[in-house]
Amino acid sequence: MDTLIIKISGMKGENCVRTVANAIQDLPHIGHIEVLLEKSEAIVEYGRLIEPGDIVQAIEDAGYPAVLLI
Repeated sequence: MDTLIIKISGMKGENCVRTVANAIQDLPHIGHIEVLLEKSEAIVEYGRLIEPGDIVQAIEDAGYPAVLLI
């Protein structure tokens, strides 16, 4: 699996963290997810059958602007 770090804007509390985590988990070929409120980022392990842009899009579709860092 590969790992991404995604910067996420607009998260204000644990409900936001859950919303982002759920949006990512709903995608296929996702491994471990860690959403860090204090850093406004998500660390995502993903398989080769999904593109990083799809993960960013899922976060944005959930209502949070996101930028791929790594």
